[in-house]
Amino acid sequence: MFCDRVIRDTSPAKRPAVATGSQSNSLMSHSFDRRSLLKELAAKGIRLTSQRRVLIEIIQDAEEHLDAAALGQLAQQRGVPVDRATVYRTVELLKKHRLIDELDLMHLQGEKHYYEVKTRRDHIHLACFRCQRIVEFASPAFEKLKAEMARQTGFDLRVTRLEAGGLCPECRAAAEQQPAPTASSQPAGARV
Repeated sequence: MFCDRVIRDTSPAKRPAVATGSQSNSLMSHSFDRRSLLKELAAKGIRLTSQRRVLIEIIQDAEEHLDAAALGQLAQQRGVPVDRATVYRTVELLKKHRLIDELDLMHLQGEKHYYEVKTRRDHIHLACFRCQRIVEFASPAFEKLKAEMARQTGFDLRVTRLEAGGLCPECRAAAEQQPAPTASSQPAGARV
């Protein structure tokens, strides 16, 4: 089956992404086109303080998933003092207008929540348990599954979130190259 698979790697190392079918190495595919937060808010008549504008620009331009603390730190780095309450009120405003998604990303970093601009196409987040790499994946099969869910249940689906966890190719290869534990290297009573 042909799969228009799109992967955007959001790991700190910013490894090149892979997109089968087109063999593109760009980090952002057209399938993940982001909505313009500032334009959408302006169209709704919402006025923004300079602090909120900076926070929204940070979220819009982010190449990785950011939590509230990171949003505040990045605003400080831009020379704009922003308190925690402003960060959370801005996030709530964007969530209320369905402009961003709130993710837990398999709780790799504890109970943190991360934020990303809603894209024009739903996607799946794949999380590596070892290196904490996050890969975004989209497929026509996912779109078909959502349509089938709506058809069978009668739901008007408005939010779809799917996360999967495991080992990325690099960590899987590294794990396969590690020698298998021997009986002598195991604690007493452990099974090999």
